[in-house]
Amino acid sequence: MVSIGDLVYHVGEVMLSHLALTCVSLLVTFAAVRWFIRDSYKLDGFSQKHVFITGCDSGFGNLLAKQLDRKGFKVIAACLSEKGAADLAAAASPRLKTLLLNVTDSAGIRSAVDFVSREVGERGLWGLVNNAGRAIPIGPTEWMQLEDFIKVLDVNLVGLIDVTLQFLPLLKKAQGRVVNVASILGRLSLIGGGYCPSKYGVESFSDSLRKTMHCFGLKVSIIEPGFFKTTITSPDLIGDDLRRLWTRLPQDIRDSYGATYVEDYVRMQTFSLGMLCSSDIAQVTRCMEHALTARYPRKRYAAGWDAKLIWIPLSYLPSFVADFVVSMLLPVPEVGRKP
Repeated sequence: MVSIGDLVYHVGEVMLSHLALTCVSLLVTFAAVRWFIRDSYKLDGFSQKHVFITGCDSGFGNLLAKQLDRKGFKVIAACLSEKGAADLAAAASPRLKTLLLNVTDSAGIRSAVDFVSREVGERGLWGLVNNAGRAIPIGPTEWMQLEDFIKVLDVNLVGLIDVTLQFLPLLKKAQGRVVNVASILGRLSLIGGGYCPSKYGVESFSDSLRKTMHCFGLKVSIIEPGFFKTTITSPDLIGDDLRRLWTRLPQDIRDSYGATYVEDYVRMQTFSLGMLCSSDIAQVTRCMEHALTARYPRKRYAAGWDAKLIWIPLSYLPSFVADFVVSMLLPVPEVGRKP
């Protein structure tokens, strides 16, 4: 028989556990509501703010330039080609200015800084968006040569660092924002070549820049897009480049992969890109815009359903789990199929 004392004790225990659970739930709810409210606070005076964006010929940079231009920002858009610059200028207001820039050309960056300095005057530069990038060559690491890595690293990482360092004095003057475009492939290596190492480098550089420039009022945000339909993820360009890499391989290496491997690789990669890539690139530019316009910008922005639900969670799991997932996306070389 249960005594009254025991019954009272157990009832009290249950009530305390429910009270504790209720308190935790309320705290979590309060924290979430507070975060959403704080996240929604916006700055004003956009018409007095200059933003410099690299890689505006197409894709994210092109859309962001037009998006910010419509909001009243004074946008200076750097394009690689004259056609890209002319097309963008024709699609925007007279307020938007374009210039030609190859981010691997340090002298060209200095010229861009001089141009921007004249435009911004004593206000300084409010925003720098490092968006310029390239992906190919990508493929099995054994297929690469050193210059294949250098081509990608020079644009995606070294060029980004060079642009940032040269623009820092103007950014400090405005206590502005740096927005660096990394990738979920800066958290999880899915492919060989220079792309993943370059994006890991962008993550690291951005973290160190954020910590060292915080005391000067400069804020740094990292954009981590998933897979989107842009020129970088064009299956035709990637497939043609994979075949180019394949044809220059020594015969013994090709034999180890098997005669059909390159076409199997192209087919599986095309299927994966078709399944994963979203055409709604505004998901990325909305993150960039928030980083430039929010009173309290986030340190990292995951853009795309696949980034949020697949790749970033996968990056926190044990390595063998990620290795297994990657193995499902790529064909097995002939030597790996032998018993």
